[in-house]
Amino acid sequence: MSKGPGLFVDIGKRAKDLLTKDYTSDQKFTVSTYTGAGVAITSTSLKKGGLSTGDVAALYKYKNTQFDVKVDTDSNISTTMTFTDILPSTKTIASFKVPDYNAGKLEVQYFHHHATFTTTIALYKTPVVDATATIGTPSIAFGAEAGYDPTKGNFTKYTAGISVTKPDSCASIILGDKGDSIKASYVHYLDNLKKSAAVGEIRRKFSTNENTFTVGGAYAVDHLTLIKAKLNNHGRLGALLQHEVIPKSLLTVSGELDTKSLDKSPRLGLAFALKP
Repeated sequence: MSKGPGLFVDIGKRAKDLLTKDYTSDQKFTVSTYTGAGVAITSTSLKKGGLSTGDVAALYKYKNTQFDVKVDTDSNISTTMTFTDILPSTKTIASFKVPDYNAGKLEVQYFHHHATFTTTIALYKTPVVDATATIGTPSIAFGAEAGYDPTKGNFTKYTAGISVTKPDSCASIILGDKGDSIKASYVHYLDNLKKSAAVGEIRRKFSTNENTFTVGGAYAVDHLTLIKAKLNNHGRLGALLQHEVIPKSLLTVSGELDTKSLDKSPRLGLAFALKP
């Protein structure tokens, strides 16, 4: 694939990951292993409130093809097949789910040195088409996204964004919700490995005149331990501690507290991912 501007979904992704990734109020346990044939098998158990769920996933790669099958405790079978370079500089992703046959979709991605394009068709009885386009370079990119329902003859969504990336920082602005909201974010890295960083994000929803400002950051205590925290102007405070217990196996403890609520008890989450 080319070293172009990246996909539209990558605009603002670094700030989003710093403010949301690995934060959880649930209990999650994941174990991964590899078979002699090169199949990666991952078992996941999740407890959310009083409900417990689980799934088993198998991932197999062969040349330019990847197969991913997941079976959950509700007897749903999800399958994703990824084909790289069927045509030069393209990636094709086909997914479907049984018994919910309406959950399938087909996505084609095209990468160029100065542009990327994606087209996704939801395989419903009435297909919905989503398309994105991004132009620029790895340093600056402009992108747009649109969804169209041919049966109703109208757009289901349209979004535009811009991102500027430097070696030690990145900034983005996204106009979304059919022009009803705008989000601006900035990330500044504090070390060469980009493990420690500070982030700020502001959202405004025009129809309700609501503003949300969030600040946060990540700090690498050492090469095994990471601390993250975030706080918004509505008083929601989140924090997490992540430690690599053994190589590639992470223990994450996170919590969230509404400082403006009468109930000051925090919501705590625990996640453990074990990999060989």
